[in-house]
Amino acid sequence: MARYTGASCKLCRREKQKLFLKGTKCFTEKCPVERKNYPPGQHGLSRRSKVSDYSIQLREKQKVKRTYGVLETQFRNYFDLASRQKGRTGENLVKLLERRLDNIIYRSGLAPSRKAARQLILHKHFKINGNTVNIPSYLLRAGDSVQVKDKSKQVKVFHESMKRVKDDMLPGWLQVDKSALKGTLLAIPERIDIPFNANEQLIVELYSK
Repeated sequence: MARYTGASCKLCRREKQKLFLKGTKCFTEKCPVERKNYPPGQHGLSRRSKVSDYSIQLREKQKVKRTYGVLETQFRNYFDLASRQKGRTGENLVKLLERRLDNIIYRSGLAPSRKAARQLILHKHFKINGNTVNIPSYLLRAGDSVQVKDKSKQVKVFHESMKRVKDDMLPGWLQVDKSALKGTLLAIPERIDIPFNANEQLIVELYSK
């Protein structure tokens, strides 16, 4: 499975905003975006007088890709799938990414970040509707439940992560049972209900060229 192995904080700095890739570190003064709010590299502090439309569109695509931890080929496959569905392609794209197993686990508070969620999934700590699944990109459907396996409930990271999650932080389309370490996708979320700041229409324009 192809994956990004570089420094996560450099991705946030490149997009000049927090993508919340490092869990709790993103909420502390140690976050590099707080200390170095400019792109990494020797030209990070230099400024271009004019930014092209292509550059704006590309940065938006990179931001979405990096937030959800998806590489280019897989991201393009999601886009192609979204374009074949009814409705707006950009909104369909974000809704597909939100249905990924690693994202649902992160949104439910069972992992401090999507990257941590992927690692836990690969180690077979979760069940979907009673069946063990170790595919981070697995797309959940409305009514599906994700639960930590009984023999994994003593893993410290789950309890530490759940302590940081307050009920008002959870999206309305997710139901979480903290005592059972279980999350349920109540419905496929609408774009307006997804807590993610992105202009997905720019991605549609980029791929339409």
